Amino acid sequence: MVRQASSYLQQLIEPVVTMLGYELVGIQHIPQGRHSLLRIYIDAPGGITLDDCERVSHQVSGTLDVEDPIPGQYTLEVSSPGADRLLFSAEHFARFSGKRAKIRLGAGTVVEGRRNFSGVLRGVRDGDVLIEEEGKEWALPLEKIESARLVPEFD
Repeated sequence: MVRQASSYLQQLIEPVVTMLGYELVGIQHIPQGRHSLLRIYIDAPGGITLDDCERVSHQVSGTLDVEDPIPGQYTLEVSSPGADRLLFSAEHFARFSGKRAKIRLGAGTVVEGRRNFSGVLRGVRDGDVLIEEEGKEWALPLEKIESARLVPEFD
């Protein structure tokens, strides 16, 4: 599966974010030695502003202070998904079908000798993400995807 934070962190943070009126796009917990980074991506129909990020950060910080789910020190970042939005779930791959994306499979996972793919998303079928690249459709196992993000398209 696309690398993201534990389901426990998801269970703690998602209700706070949705209560504030935002969509929780995804969570990344990146250990960096004795200090780690907790990055939360949020979205809303009208987009995300700095004020939105600050609001969510304040509320999530309170929850994390009480629950203390991350050992040691960490930095909390709250961000919009951006134009090159990360894709975390089957729902994301389905929602952005027809959009260009880059997908990287996890270490030790290859499909026909390849780990990296760039093309147009074609949805999800039977646990595989479908991506079309130069006229060929590839089926990539969702649970083996290390990272995936949209390729920004500017008019």
